[in-house]
Amino acid sequence: MTNISLLLILICVLVAGTATPVLAGTKYMTGSPNLSVSIVGNNEFTPGTTIPFQIKVQNSGLNKLKFVESGIIDRDDSPNTAKMVTVSLSPGNSQALIKSDSQMIGDIKGSDSTVATFEVYLPDDAKAGKYDLPITLDYTYLNSADQDGTDTISYRYLNKKFEDNLPFIVQSAINLAVVDVKTDNINAGGSGNVTLTLKNIGNDAGTGAIAYLNRSVDSPIVPVSNGVYVGTIAPNDTTTVTYKVSVSEDAHPQEYPISVGMVYDNGDGKTLMSPFKRVGIPVGSKVHFTVTSDAPKINPGNKKPVEVTYKNDGSVTVYSAEARISAVDPFSSSDDLAYLGDLKPGESANARFGLTLTSDADTKVYGLDSEIKYRDSLDDSHVSDTIKVPINVVKPEGPAAFLSNPGVIGIILVLILGGVYTIREKQRKQRQK
Repeated sequence: MTNISLLLILICVLVAGTATPVLAGTKYMTGSPNLSVSIVGNNEFTPGTTIPFQIKVQNSGLNKLKFVESGIIDRDDSPNTAKMVTVSLSPGNSQALIKSDSQMIGDIKGSDSTVATFEVYLPDDAKAGKYDLPITLDYTYLNSADQDGTDTISYRYLNKKFEDNLPFIVQSAINLAVVDVKTDNINAGGSGNVTLTLKNIGNDAGTGAIAYLNRSVDSPIVPVSNGVYVGTIAPNDTTTVTYKVSVSEDAHPQEYPISVGMVYDNGDGKTLMSPFKRVGIPVGSKVHFTVTSDAPKINPGNKKPVEVTYKNDGSVTVYSAEARISAVDPFSSSDDLAYLGDLKPGESANARFGLTLTSDADTKVYGLDSEIKYRDSLDDSHVSDTIKVPINVVKPEGPAAFLSNPGVIGIILVLILGGVYTIREKQRKQRQK
């Protein structure tokens, strides 16, 4: 082989090794988005509720003809892609209130879907029935793309609008309004009754209705009894229900919330729960007693009945009240319980206790603990906080001070004994005569 032949072969190899292959491009000849909408989940809703209304947007558009050839530049977008999709929802002929604005949900490729969520409120008086919510989709898609030469493409997009109706159902339902609130003996640390007058302000009737009272968040009012049977309640009907509640001891004198709602069967035989209504309940101050009498005085070594006056400083009447005093050293008592009876707010009653004081007690004011046990209007038993009873231990004065002196008492005893002896001696001598 000659040198020229070898050179030609080498040149061919180098050319073959450095040549860049021509890649094929893709061009879609036909295709466009094909959008549809549907409700995600159940489409039956209850009046008086706010609904997270979810709408699924599906793109079933296809690219039916694809052309592949070298020299074609790939397009940035596919013709069946819906771009910059915006979803708008309207109430139509329903009473629904659309609380969300139109939503941009972005691009949806062929065979893909996405979900848009709207906040929809159904008013309390929404009538039962089937309704349509008009929905509009605004979007853009690639209509055509013209290639100029080997490096330039001109895109032409079209704006499209898709309109449809979403069927949804407003269920037959009742809706409650609290038209009156009455309370009995509702105070901190106690229990009492809450009586509510409820009205069906909805457009439908409920049967087998049961009214429930629920604690609201961290309210100190806690239902003790619940589930009052109401039966049938038609539109504009009212019913009165009473619940027993308890109130925590740390509640302040102000209003606190509770919630009331109903479980019932609607006209279609479905068991539903009405929206719970929140209502404020006034709470009175905790039952409180004070001692209004002056501190009784007692001498060391003395046994004496003392009187103490207790006043009901609370906001409710207490019943069958009993006061008890705790006698501690240097006091003792064999009569530490006193009956006070019923006390209305602001009323007072006297208690009488028997106290005995040791002879070596210091002269000062002592504070003895006492408490009052009572019943509320529901006949529940309660015990008050500790009430201090002041007792003033003082030295004897006047004749009492004279007679309390041991020396004087000794002299008196000697005189008495001497007098007795003298009298007996006189009587003996007279008998001897």
